[in-house]
Amino acid sequence: MQRAFLPFSLLLMLLFGGLNVASATSLTTSAPVAKDTIVIRLPNQATITLVVRDAAQLRQMKTYQLDSLTSRLAGYITQAETAAKNATSDQVTVQFYPDKDQPGQNLPEQIRITTHKKTASRSSSNGVVVLLNKKFGLDITTDDDGNTAVKSTKSKARKIAESDSIRLHNIEKDRSNFIFDLGLNALVNQQNGGATGSDASVDLRTGGSRYVNIGFNYETRLGGKRSPVGLLIGPEFAFNNFMLNGNNKWVNADGRTSVVKEIDGREFQKSKLTTASINVPLMLQLKFRDSHHQPTFHVAAGGFVGYRLGAHTKLKYIEDGNTDKEKDAGSYNLENFLYGAQGTIGFGSLEFFGKYNMNDLFKNNAGPKAQVVSFGIRFFGN
Repeated sequence: MQRAFLPFSLLLMLLFGGLNVASATSLTTSAPVAKDTIVIRLPNQATITLVVRDAAQLRQMKTYQLDSLTSRLAGYITQAETAAKNATSDQVTVQFYPDKDQPGQNLPEQIRITTHKKTASRSSSNGVVVLLNKKFGLDITTDDDGNTAVKSTKSKARKIAESDSIRLHNIEKDRSNFIFDLGLNALVNQQNGGATGSDASVDLRTGGSRYVNIGFNYETRLGGKRSPVGLLIGPEFAFNNFMLNGNNKWVNADGRTSVVKEIDGREFQKSKLTTASINVPLMLQLKFRDSHHQPTFHVAAGGFVGYRLGAHTKLKYIEDGNTDKEKDAGSYNLENFLYGAQGTIGFGSLEFFGKYNMNDLFKNNAGPKAQVVSFGIRFFGN
């Protein structure tokens, strides 16, 4: 392996000692710069490139004990050479911790040196990678003709920090979330579910009485930038299915909606009432996050108002050995204006919802007296 290391210590000395006069990309403190670069080309065809995030990082380098650092680096490089000669692989990485070895002397936290042997696939080049304090990084490869390739390096810690910063910036803004709920409906507080004067309750088929809700929730933060408190507001579009058990059907007759048993010999496979509505919820939310600003536990509660957009009944049955369907649209004496309470609770990306319609499903004395409860899983919305 070529001994390309001793000139490298000289490069570091020239770089650190010449910060005030080196030509570089313009650095200002009034506006942050994403990346600044210093390139120094020496007479021996070696080139060193330093990439920093901003001017503050560049000024921090002047605080290092440069004389001791360059001497120490030469010793580290010698150890890395020895390790490379004795290694079986073509690449060897050696890590040193000067600040731990001699605390209080303002030495780098970590120096990592990676050396490459000449192999059949790398017969004309070798290289060295040096990282200081996990913040400043450069990867330099020089071939036998003096051609130098330089690439900035980025530590895993820095990548995580950048992701955290982006995530924090996003959550500090008001935002909208697409929501999709899938669940079931149930009727509670029932009275007078059958024909006029009947006290029987409406018997729903649980698996067929599905609830689907889609829409957008606009999230506004209350308090400081990192406050877990926020407000959620709709709109949402809800579809409620109320599927009957047994050979029963929904009938609208004489100004009243009732559940009656089929007597015409048809065998129902499906018998349901479907409603569609637009709702506007308003909920207070608490959303807690971990150290990387990822959501953990979150809960929201509040109320909603809405309006019924339409309704229809659907029958699927077997008659004379043939399968047939019927669909009948109408108001079915349903209440048009809706109101109630709803909430969500979850951890991470898993979230459950619950919704309680405080108004009756049907108008007074025009159908079964019952209120609707919907519950299930929210697949989108965090």
